[in-house]
Amino acid sequence: MIKLPVPLVGDGTLAPCTDGQRRPYLGLDAAASTGALESVLRRVEEFLPCYSSVHRGAGYKSQMATEAYEKARAAAVSFAGRDGRDDVAIICRNTTEAINHLAYRLRLEPDDTVLTTVVEHHANLLPWSRAARCRYIECRRDGTFTTDDVAAELDRSPRPRLLAITAASNITGWVPPIDEIGEIAHDRGVPVAVDGAQLAPHRLLPHEADFVAWSGHKMYAPFGAGVLIGPRESFTEGDPFLVGGGAVDLVGLDEVVWTAPPDREEAGSPNVVGAVALHGAIDTLGEIGWPAITAHDRHVGRLLREGLAAIAGVRLLGPDLSTDTLPVATFTVEGMPHALVAARLSAEEAIGVRHGCFCAHPYLMRLLGLGDDEVSQFRDEVRRGDRRRAPGAVRASAGINTTEADITRLIEAVTRIAADGEPPVAYFQDPRTGDFFPDPEHAPWLIDSRFPGSSCSPG
Repeated sequence: MIKLPVPLVGDGTLAPCTDGQRRPYLGLDAAASTGALESVLRRVEEFLPCYSSVHRGAGYKSQMATEAYEKARAAAVSFAGRDGRDDVAIICRNTTEAINHLAYRLRLEPDDTVLTTVVEHHANLLPWSRAARCRYIECRRDGTFTTDDVAAELDRSPRPRLLAITAASNITGWVPPIDEIGEIAHDRGVPVAVDGAQLAPHRLLPHEADFVAWSGHKMYAPFGAGVLIGPRESFTEGDPFLVGGGAVDLVGLDEVVWTAPPDREEAGSPNVVGAVALHGAIDTLGEIGWPAITAHDRHVGRLLREGLAAIAGVRLLGPDLSTDTLPVATFTVEGMPHALVAARLSAEEAIGVRHGCFCAHPYLMRLLGLGDDEVSQFRDEVRRGDRRRAPGAVRASAGINTTEADITRLIEAVTRIAADGEPPVAYFQDPRTGDFFPDPEHAPWLIDSRFPGSSCSPG
């Protein structure tokens, strides 16, 4: 029996701060990427002596590696609730690659319509808008929409070829009623593709979606593997997204015979270590159990959102506090740039959060209440290479390693920063990136880590 919270590799690492002290680093950016579970690291270390090329060798190590890789694929199918169905799991780099892969393989025409929402991460917007025409389900001021909103758009003409929708917002943590939405789409003959990246480490993936994609690096297996799952028949015809070795049965100079899926979709040498790590994370989450994970999420999420909402000058974005969300809280501090808030949390408190637009620009602009003219002005400034006034917010997101003490530490730090007239040390803003950095005299560790043009916030 594994009890929460569960430590991750690197928890407690000491980080230097501007007052000369070293504090245990507090990572509250799980919505972007998580650290590795210790069980995942052990699984990788146990596997590495047998690492070899998969599907291509008769040697002992190749056989062991192939078995480990295929067991990981089977575990992904089970994790997505697809046992007993003729679905395949395609192992790729991440959710973004998985959705690009799917957008190519569905053979969409430029005049086809894909229905999606303004809540989406760019990974579930840009691949579809490049492949077809997109129609968007709008959100309300609190960042939510209803099943009626979805039904109305599904019933509009032309009927969409696909509904592409997130299972949870990476900004507000809001969880749409994805099972109900899937039912009303299927009732109208519209298949459903779900971006499960945010949901996968927190709750069960939607079993009835036609396609689902997620990433290991958000579920405690940061070794570079993601998964696309869908019906085998969707990948049996036509050329694959990536072409090369491993995807073929026979190649001539004027003819190619593609192999069967899922190998057909995984040209080149796959990320076997990433697959093994993903399998380890799936096993550990299963041992903890979804009831325990969900209860922990709701507890720390409530402490996080209620604590931030109670701070004078802090505005919490998204639905009201009574709404069930993932443990994610995105906020602004009155009179202070989001990039400065994040920089101060890092440099003064050793707390790592995300700031910017979180790769979901349309959604964040709506949550911030910005008009088209304001957004256009910011866009013009960015095109001139000046990101100093780029809109954004600060996001704190928790995981299975987050404790009540961690949340208290963040709330106390934000309370102090929101009340401060001036920071304790000088901060300088890089106009190219919009990011703030403390005076190097108080933060000498930053000198070697600031690469020209590198930025925390655009996305």
